Amino acid sequence: MKTYSIVDKLLKNMGNMHELGRQRAFELGNPFYAQFAEDKGYWRKELPTGEKYLVSLEVITDENDMPIEVRDTIIKRLD
Repeated sequence: MKTYSIVDKLLKNMGNMHELGRQRAFELGNPFYAQFAEDKGYWRKELPTGEKYLVSLEVITDENDMPIEVRDTIIKRLD
């Protein structure tokens, strides 16, 4: 009987990492951002309510170059 480590299980299911990140963002009450090639450098923003937008992002960092805030500008609403 072969046993699998947690790393083996995670690597086997790499396709669901996107969904896990989305789920965690929503659990924390945050929007979820993802970037797709067809969006030409913009990001997709999805709210826990299901609303989706195409946005540009600006990541604000502190003096140690650590992210402290994400500012987005809505380009258009996606259906």
